Amino acid sequence: MSTSNEAAAVTAPRLTRELLRSLPKTDLHCHLDGSLRLTTILELAEKQKVKLPATDVDGLAKAIHKGEICSDLVEYLKAFDITCSVMQTEDALERTAYELAADAAAENVWHLEVRYAPVLHTRRGLSLARINDAVLAGLRRARRDFDITTGVILCGIRNMDPRDSYRLAELAVAYKGRGVVAFDLAGGERGNPAKDHAKAFELIRENNMNTTVHAGEAYGPASIKQALHDCGANRIGHGTRLAEDGDLLAYVTDHRIPLEVCLLSNIQTSVIDDLSRHPLRLYFDLGVRVSLNTDNRLITDTTITDELWRAHVDLGFTLDELKVLLVQGFKSAFLPYREKRELLRRVNDTLATLTGSLPRGSVLASDVVTQDGEWLDAHPGSGRDTDRV
Repeated sequence: MSTSNEAAAVTAPRLTRELLRSLPKTDLHCHLDGSLRLTTILELAEKQKVKLPATDVDGLAKAIHKGEICSDLVEYLKAFDITCSVMQTEDALERTAYELAADAAAENVWHLEVRYAPVLHTRRGLSLARINDAVLAGLRRARRDFDITTGVILCGIRNMDPRDSYRLAELAVAYKGRGVVAFDLAGGERGNPAKDHAKAFELIRENNMNTTVHAGEAYGPASIKQALHDCGANRIGHGTRLAEDGDLLAYVTDHRIPLEVCLLSNIQTSVIDDLSRHPLRLYFDLGVRVSLNTDNRLITDTTITDELWRAHVDLGFTLDELKVLLVQGFKSAFLPYREKRELLRRVNDTLATLTGSLPRGSVLASDVVTQDGEWLDAHPGSGRDTDRV
């Protein structure tokens, strides 16, 4: 009689990009204005009479340095002037939100959290509420068409007036339970401390909402400390430089604070010069809760499948380890507990079906206990360690 390990070894498929594409995924750190289709930018510009730096797909890709290495985060962010120029109408916002969710669903992203700063879409006089309604409408339509769950994260901007962040926090509170799941602070870190925006995060916390903060991307651990202790962040966007402070790293690990890791974006912004040296491997081995994300699907020219594949090729992640990363993404999602629990059961069942074994420490809807107290595991690899949400 074969053991569970032997059964898993027999049925485990070869790790390929096609397999990774088929697995259920999350994308928790994805900017709407960095994830448009090039063809959509061109079409919207023609319709709105917006002048672009190029009039064809190849030229536009070059203008936004699609997938190209930038000298720093500031240079990287210049591309958003182009994308935002065509995202100033309700129709454009609804369309781009819908297409982003459609593109994510096409690679089996089951849960997508879209973040954006409504204040960047007011050039033609739209109110913040109408802007947000348009984005939510696009995501609702995508949910019906593609069976993908979504949430919106509203962003304050570090280099803007903190009063603008407070206005956006008020907007987030107004849309709590209506599609907005969290509040974030984005933009260049250096010279723009998160603590300047503490009042916005105080309002968010007073209303029992989730928070995530871009931190430790282009600045050191001090930025992460501010995100955690001045803003009360429930998740950290990037956290690439967390490893520079061992005590803070232990705090993040012990408190199960998820890191939203974006491998290829970190290369493009020159935060990391060699993907094989990215701290994701260290974080994972130490037990930090980490997920893989795209950051900006267009600007960085990436997908979740790409991120997983590069974790395998450059950092040596095995299929079993990648499955754990996938599960940690779902665990880190800003979803209600019971909804998340049920989704995780579906995810584990699907991973077991597609790969021949469960992620480590998984619970399935099909796991049962006999009258004698013995576990009957529907799939090899499951066990008593439930590793709850």
